[in-house]
Amino acid sequence: MELYIDTANLDEIKQAHDLGVLDGVTTNPTLIAKEGVDYGKRLADICKIVSGPVSAEVISTKFDGMMAEGESHAKIAPNIVVKLPCTVDGLKACRAMADRGVRTNLTLCFQPLQALMVAKAGAFLVSPFIGRLDDISQDGMQLIRDIRTIFDNYGLKTKILAASIRHTTHLLQCALAGADVATCPFSVIKQCMSHPLTDAGLEKFLADYKKAFG
Repeated sequence: MELYIDTANLDEIKQAHDLGVLDGVTTNPTLIAKEGVDYGKRLADICKIVSGPVSAEVISTKFDGMMAEGESHAKIAPNIVVKLPCTVDGLKACRAMADRGVRTNLTLCFQPLQALMVAKAGAFLVSPFIGRLDDISQDGMQLIRDIRTIFDNYGLKTKILAASIRHTTHLLQCALAGADVATCPFSVIKQCMSHPLTDAGLEKFLADYKKAFG
């Protein structure tokens, strides 16, 4: 499973990159707005750090606007993936960009048929949101499992990018369910290497060494 970081913070991206496990970055207007920087410049800065896919979201809700923004984003760097909403206009833009060789990430996916449609339209990634479904008492992980089954049934090549990941249990479940990619905050990435028995064991090893050798 590929691992992306979901942030627009350069320090977090650099730290995750230095761990040697980072495959890409997802951003959105909210994340970049938090940084208080120019949208295009921040995307360019991220692409200088990460060679893998960097999702750049459009803010237009209509086809023409999506196409104009998408073309502008795609010019920033060759690893930019244009992020479009799972709407009728987003579907249409997905097909048009795929025909032009532009990779897309169809975001805000909340039901399996959205994923099926965008895969048929040539999406590179589809982003089902786990945590937001859990928030309204639905099973977010079941969405991942359902999309995996549909894509496997028909040999669809679109990658399933599990998004809205809140904790390491989500991340583990995504890996078990066969998500191609998971994107999560830096805090979750760091937690993957945390366990109290690891800390206790290391502390004991060091104490035993110090006792024996000073």
